Amino acid sequence: MSDRHWRSAFLEAQVAERGAAQNTLLAYDRDLADFEGWLADRGSTLSDASRDTVEAYLVHCDAQGMAKSTRARRLSSIKQLYRFAFEEGLRSDNPAVQIAGPGRDKRLPKTLSPEEVDRLLEAAQTHGRGQVERLRNTCLMELLYATGMRVSELVSLPLSAAKGDPRMLLIRGKGGKERLVPLSPPARAALAVWVAQRDEMETEARAKGKPASAFLFPSRGKAGHLTRHAFYMLIKELAVEGGVSPAKVTPHTLRHAFATHLLANGADLRAIQTFLGHADIATTEIYTHVLEERLRDLVLDHHPLAKD
Repeated sequence: MSDRHWRSAFLEAQVAERGAAQNTLLAYDRDLADFEGWLADRGSTLSDASRDTVEAYLVHCDAQGMAKSTRARRLSSIKQLYRFAFEEGLRSDNPAVQIAGPGRDKRLPKTLSPEEVDRLLEAAQTHGRGQVERLRNTCLMELLYATGMRVSELVSLPLSAAKGDPRMLLIRGKGGKERLVPLSPPARAALAVWVAQRDEMETEARAKGKPASAFLFPSRGKAGHLTRHAFYMLIKELAVEGGVSPAKVTPHTLRHAFATHLLANGADLRAIQTFLGHADIATTEIYTHVLEERLRDLVLDHHPLAKD
């Protein structure tokens, strides 16, 4: 079996056995294609690569200036491929099983202040070529900040999830896992207005013989819905219009702001984990940095020795 067939079989197994999301599959594919190319340049293949070979590849990645997180992900992809190959009898060993990863840099997530988020939300209400775009942009931003969704989850929301003025939004996340996230009053209002506009658009489309779209934020592109890239460009435009540094603003920054602001106002970490769709509470714990100021104020306000 060629390296390409190994990779194809591995990716198919990820879908069949783990329900891996498309973005996850694409990441695996990119990582493994790079490893295969590096092996081929040295006259080697996946079937005969040794532990020393895998470690040499990681040294190569380090020499290329790749971040620790990227190298850790590359190694994870290689480990999972070889575990699959071992379980399927393609190899009698797993050359990567005992290789330790480079670890990850512990960096606090970039976030935005409530005032900066307010300016982005206000900019969305006036940004667009017409009323339809302004309503869509307002709904996109209100939903993103109210739910902390991943951008891929937001742009691919089905229209059915928004029908009936929902108080909870059903979100399909990584691996097809579903979760319910409550909507704030501003988000519900923006959603209701946009759904009404969508209904008018669908009525006009049917009158012209055009098929109805199943997505909340439809597009004429191949995916059928607004793309992640298009939304990324939109949020940068809103940052400029709202007077917020575009370097600070990405769709993921709004996700961080959602979690940070909830925790700062007393929300339970487990609840935030559920809202974000994190499989492991350790992933959510990075947001506890916002507790430092609250805990310091708590001590200064209530400890007897802290009073003058």
